Amino acid sequence: MNKNIVRSYNYETIDKLSGHHRKQAFLILEDGTAFKGYSFGAPRSTKGEVVFTTGMVGYPENLTDPSYRGQIMTLTYPLVGNYGIPDDSLDELGLPKYFESDRIHVEGLIVQNYSEENSHYLSTRTLEQWLIGQNIPALTGIDTRALTQKIRDRGVMLGKIVFEEDISIENPMEKNLVADVSPKTIKTYGKGKYKVIAVDCGMKNNIIRSLVHLGDSTVKVVPWDYDVSQEDYDGLFLSNGPGDPAKCGVAIENIKKAYEIGKPIFGICLGNQLMAHAAGGKTYKLKYGNRGQNQPCVDLMTNHVYITPQNHGYAVDNQSLPSGWKPYFINVNDGSNEGIIHTQKPFFSVQFHPEAKSGPYDTSFLFHKFYRAIEEDRSGKVYMADSRVQVKKSYHFGIWCSSNWSSW
Repeated sequence: MNKNIVRSYNYETIDKLSGHHRKQAFLILEDGTAFKGYSFGAPRSTKGEVVFTTGMVGYPENLTDPSYRGQIMTLTYPLVGNYGIPDDSLDELGLPKYFESDRIHVEGLIVQNYSEENSHYLSTRTLEQWLIGQNIPALTGIDTRALTQKIRDRGVMLGKIVFEEDISIENPMEKNLVADVSPKTIKTYGKGKYKVIAVDCGMKNNIIRSLVHLGDSTVKVVPWDYDVSQEDYDGLFLSNGPGDPAKCGVAIENIKKAYEIGKPIFGICLGNQLMAHAAGGKTYKLKYGNRGQNQPCVDLMTNHVYITPQNHGYAVDNQSLPSGWKPYFINVNDGSNEGIIHTQKPFFSVQFHPEAKSGPYDTSFLFHKFYRAIEEDRSGKVYMADSRVQVKKSYHFGIWCSSNWSSW
């Protein structure tokens, strides 16, 4: 058995055998497996859904992504903290320049090796100082390879980080986490000619930047339960966010109203799942989710494959999509849905993150696609999606190809 995995544990503050100078704590999974580690964050117990992400860089952006609310994040890259944390300066829109929200959203952080030293021209503090300042627990010395393998074999598991005080394990997915992270007030960014309503379900800051900078728009950011039918707009955007999309009933009903209005709609991540629910489709929980920066996705309209950053634990059931809707992108690794598109109306969404931060910008063209749809709608052009949503039958979906796909 790996020396970092133990079935019995105690709460000594110093591991005298290893000579480790940090306070000892344990990551305990719902099946009773315990991983011994050492604190480099706030020394408090916490609980959540234990997940892993495979990105090599980008921990400042990942930790501040609201989609991670309720989760204990495991970073699979073995060295973390070596480039520190930048300052809290704001960009020209008044948004934090280097972070995806105004705070850390994970419940806790798990790494294999925390770097005591950091070196980067933008660094103003250590990762440890930042975590302690925001009261976020973090453990180093965990065998993240063993932990990741267990999650891949067993599936996403509930867990807790425990110091001297033990706590019970709870499932954060039973709550409407979107209501926790969505803003309570309305803000407007940009001064363009097109009015875009952006429903903030836990929206990353770089989505706002992309919407403002990649189109001539004024972006009105509204709470998750905002009824968009009460005002006029040129385009509707639906953001990423945490948790189970089925918990967002109010947002789903509002999207149904938007479908009746018929203005262009673009969704990202949770937005993809909410659009599927509003159309009459279903979602399901993935075994361990897709989180990282190098997920290959195929565009079913062109057969082009893009490398995408992702962070989601739920997926749209392709077979549940009603008439008029088709899959737009598919994950090449596992065959799961990565987007949907309407065949006759300007509605489309993707499961990945074209705004990046962190990760590649390969699919940023989707923001331009959204604005082209707005321009065409404003000019009265007929939206012709039917002829473009056709999978070339010459494309092979690898080992997961099935007869279900031959009908497309």
